[in-house]
Amino acid sequence: MTTQSKTADQAASLFSKTQTQSMSLNRILSERDAVSEAREAKTARLRELRKEKEADEMAAAAALAALPKRAGKR
Repeated sequence: MTTQSKTADQAASLFSKTQTQSMSLNRILSERDAVSEAREAKTARLRELRKEKEADEMAAAAALAALPKRAGKR
């Protein structure tokens, strides 16, 4: 083997290794972004559900307050 072909083989090997690392990093970042987006969507959904529940509870409390008070036993 000549020195030039050894150098070319080493360069190709280093390039392949770097390319593989880059692809792995991109995959990891994509997965992290997907998890983050899913978490944000779930948080928004839960926030909306909580707001609806609180509004229902406030409406029920207001309805109870609006009912006429019953007189006690005589």
